[in-house]
Amino acid sequence: MLLCQLLLICRLAVLSPADYFKIQVVDAQTGRGVPLVELTTTHNVRYYTDSNGLVAFYEPGLMDQRVFFTVKSHGYEYPKDGFGMAGTALDIKPGGSTVLKINRINVAQRLYRLTGGGIYRDTVLLGLKPPIREPLLHGRVLGCDSIQGAVYRGRLFWMWGDTSWPAYPLGNFHMTGATSALPSAGGLDPDVGIDYDYFLRDNGFVKEMAPHPGPGPVWLDGLVTLPDESGRERLYALYARVNTAMEAQERGLMLFDDQKEIFEKVVEFDLKAPVRPAGHPFRCEVDGRRFVYYDPGYPFVRIAADARLLRDSANYEAYTPLVHGSSVESPTFDRRPDGALRYAWKRNTPGLTPADFARMIKDGLLKQEEALIQTTDVETGKRFQLHGSSVCWNEYRRRWVMIASEIMGTSMLGELWYLEADTPLGPWVYGRKIITHDKYSFYNPKQHPLFAKDNGRFIYFEGTYTAFVSGTPMLTPWYDYNQIMYKLDLNDDRLALPAPVYELSFEPGKQMLGRWDSVTPGRDFPKIAFFAPDRQFAGSVPVYQHKSADGAMTLIVGDTASGAGETADKPLFYALPAGIQSPPMALVGLHLSKAGDRSQAFYSVSATAPATGAAQADKPLCLVWPSPYTAAPPLPPKEDIKPGPPQ
Repeated sequence: MLLCQLLLICRLAVLSPADYFKIQVVDAQTGRGVPLVELTTTHNVRYYTDSNGLVAFYEPGLMDQRVFFTVKSHGYEYPKDGFGMAGTALDIKPGGSTVLKINRINVAQRLYRLTGGGIYRDTVLLGLKPPIREPLLHGRVLGCDSIQGAVYRGRLFWMWGDTSWPAYPLGNFHMTGATSALPSAGGLDPDVGIDYDYFLRDNGFVKEMAPHPGPGPVWLDGLVTLPDESGRERLYALYARVNTAMEAQERGLMLFDDQKEIFEKVVEFDLKAPVRPAGHPFRCEVDGRRFVYYDPGYPFVRIAADARLLRDSANYEAYTPLVHGSSVESPTFDRRPDGALRYAWKRNTPGLTPADFARMIKDGLLKQEEALIQTTDVETGKRFQLHGSSVCWNEYRRRWVMIASEIMGTSMLGELWYLEADTPLGPWVYGRKIITHDKYSFYNPKQHPLFAKDNGRFIYFEGTYTAFVSGTPMLTPWYDYNQIMYKLDLNDDRLALPAPVYELSFEPGKQMLGRWDSVTPGRDFPKIAFFAPDRQFAGSVPVYQHKSADGAMTLIVGDTASGAGETADKPLFYALPAGIQSPPMALVGLHLSKAGDRSQAFYSVSATAPATGAAQADKPLCLVWPSPYTAAPPLPPKEDIKPGPPQ
């Protein structure tokens, strides 16, 4: 008996790739290996696929046995058998292998883990070649929180928050940093991964990038590059020193010292300053003026793109409906003489968060339609509340796109959404859930516009996968508290989201509808008649706008042959047929209403009351999405907005 045990111990010490049974789980749609898939035996031993979707299985006592594994993963689904078991039985043999196909429910595709230990653990155990330089333990990083990034001096500059390591439960709480080569300058293809060059201490662990004195962790965000007074490119970051309750004890601005390779304090802001920039910045030019916008998922904050101005918190302005100098706790609203709420860019006046809007609507201080934030599920019509987001211009869609996390959704902080808008400020309305998690968090998403492919059709983003505030009873080995990369194909039918169809004029019988490119620059933001996609999607029909010889306007569904007059070459929008079975709950009918003869006709959705004396057609023309705004959205007049360089 003792001899058998010794032989087993010796064998375990010299396992070779041929001793393992290789299990690969692949996306049934793409054939690519899926990370973060859990395989569990009938006696509750759990294994997790690495970034190649691989498990190197060797379990004494289970080799040369038939073993059943349940198979599950966030946003993916494995087929169930006749007893409802989502799994399969495998004949386990040393040197053997199998491939399991798992169906993706998420719209976004999970690619790989970016940080932590054992990213390609099972790939290495199986004797295969990993795609990155450091596949097992790089910089001694086991886990790190929340990504920030910028392009600095021709390289990607990365920053993370609290970082754990193998030597002790407490690690680096003053920011971790790294750089990497751009894909266009020798870096890896974003489909493959990222080779980081961490800033390291002498002992091999990542160094403190913001060694600011005082108790509590230091967090950086808002990384932005701007030229200084001499024209030299510099890297700035906002900082906060927090206590154990994650409350800021100090805020301010830091600057990266290229010689010391650390961030140093430039100035401390007043903690009571009403405008607080945060989040992932992006740059754009508005009516010829260059700005840095900060996007924490609302409120939007901006500042003129001048490094000298960054140093004073009074220079930052928020887009807000509050009277100058008013507070969120005791709000006074800026209203026009007709009572309409007025939003504007203001200094020393706070913006409103999604939570602020929800509370003020509940308390009767605001009407629902007065809230700028109206994020709504495209399928159900239910509103969801943003927690954090990342906004970028997308050339493929010719719109601003947002990847946003939701708070208090299916999971506490584990749901991500995709939205589009005509301007950086919105209107952000209809969104599609693209990632879901079962009792797990995935927060602080960050888009990587420099990774985008095919003119922006394919976009890449990452976020932090963590058990924090999730209520999960068990942390995921290897993956918890780390960054995961996703890819999204914007040509997916499910991302043909409803976009605003504006009411350009409302003369009865000559009602003119149009898209954003038809709105006159400098004109007040127009009322939205309804929302509808600008591209074809499953089951949709095209709708054209026809102008007759007498100037009367008519919408024609699916047929441009309309006799005399002019019809646009391209559809104005796409809709679902009125007679479709079980349409999404969010849709409403688009009706023709008329008072008297057809010359008085106009179009409206069923959610909008017809004009006095107007009769509505019995059957809708088609099905579209209603606007949540009873008047024009509270946005600035149409500006000449040009996106700046990718951040």
